[in-house]
Amino acid sequence: NSWILLQKDIVLRAFLKKNMKLPELFEEKMRRLLGEDFSEYEKHLDDPAYYGIRVNTLKISVEDFLKICPFHVTKVPWTDNGFYVDREEKPSKHPYYHAGLYYIQEPSAMTPASYLPVEPGDRVLDLCGAPGGKSTELGAKLRGEGLLVSNDVSISRTKALIRNIEMFGIRNDMILCTEAKYLVPSMTGFFNKILIDAPCSGEGMFRKDPDAIQYWHKDYPSELAQLQKDILADGLKMLAPGGQLVYSTCTWSPEENEGVVAWILENYPDLELVAIPKLNGMSDGIDFPETARMYPHHFKGEGQFVAKFQDKRMPEQSCIKEGKTNLNKEQKQLWDDFVKKHLKLPLDGLLQVFGDNLYLLPRGQPDLSKVKIARNGLHLGIFKKKRFEPSFALGIALTSDEVVSSIELTQEQFAQYASGNVVTLDQTLENGWYQLLVDGNGFGFAKVIGNTLKNYYPKGLRFHI
Repeated sequence: NSWILLQKDIVLRAFLKKNMKLPELFEEKMRRLLGEDFSEYEKHLDDPAYYGIRVNTLKISVEDFLKICPFHVTKVPWTDNGFYVDREEKPSKHPYYHAGLYYIQEPSAMTPASYLPVEPGDRVLDLCGAPGGKSTELGAKLRGEGLLVSNDVSISRTKALIRNIEMFGIRNDMILCTEAKYLVPSMTGFFNKILIDAPCSGEGMFRKDPDAIQYWHKDYPSELAQLQKDILADGLKMLAPGGQLVYSTCTWSPEENEGVVAWILENYPDLELVAIPKLNGMSDGIDFPETARMYPHHFKGEGQFVAKFQDKRMPEQSCIKEGKTNLNKEQKQLWDDFVKKHLKLPLDGLLQVFGDNLYLLPRGQPDLSKVKIARNGLHLGIFKKKRFEPSFALGIALTSDEVVSSIELTQEQFAQYASGNVVTLDQTLENGWYQLLVDGNGFGFAKVIGNTLKNYYPKGLRFHI
């Protein structure tokens, strides 16, 4: 039972925190860094970590969400759609989470995406995107216009990224799984907004994740600083003239934070720092007051560092060659038949088949023929013998206004369906595909046969309430 496992995890982490011992060299470094503040910092390591949820404004406004919010929440000051929530509230068990109405996220982790001013129509890169906390917020800001490319080098972490992008209903996202250097040839100067939440030594996560301490050693920050510079060297090649970049970490190491900022300013004279407003106890960065540091004894969240850069070059117009559809005659007919019967309007984008799977690719994407793609746009469904089966991703991306036929499930029916069971309906319906809804929000397609709702909920997402 996942709830029992969660409780065991909470007890284990409480034990680790109670018996937490900071590495001696790390403690010495923090004493130098914080001075008289160190004792206050050390004391707050025993405080419970903060937890939060971030409303998916692509699906629901913050105002409307608060009207139906089943939890006691308080506002996160630095983002319009973030809220503190008690872990005991079990937000991961609620149907609203599985309909993509919110993302569960540590509150300080909401800061990087909140400081990148993404607007509909932008071309956005989240270079270290897994598991999707930042990408989902950037995608929501785009409002379905423009392009979001989310990348991560880890295959296992990319699976979580795909799942979270799908649950948020983001349609204009390309998910890649490769090193940054392999993106540069086809994406040089392509993105006008880039977020690099870089791999780091994780010093700011010691309270939330005490077992992260075991990975820390005296050379760890300098090793990670070199990796961060390598990632940035490639990432900055993809920044368009006049674009903006946010660099962030969840560590306090000056080598990985201000040291990297100094390296950027020295090697990239076209970039200048943009001041970040300090909220809720945020501190100025060392020697760079434009940057922001977050400490648990001043700030209601875990450790974080954020720096924002503006490219001073004049913006340029870019011309992207549109790709072509590759559906054969039978596949096109099957898809057209599905659209005619089930959707009120056709979907905008480029249709492409990969194997038997049909995807809707966002317009205006670069040539990705030589890049390792994890998910090529919105997965629409799969072609089987003389039929088309819609995907879970399509059913969660579409609003109820876009679909001809839907079924609103009760909380009890949702619990049955989410655990992988067939659901018996109160009425007999015409056989066929229906979008499933919870309070008007889609969470997949399922086939009805008489009064029986067959289960198409992805096995990897099933759970028991």
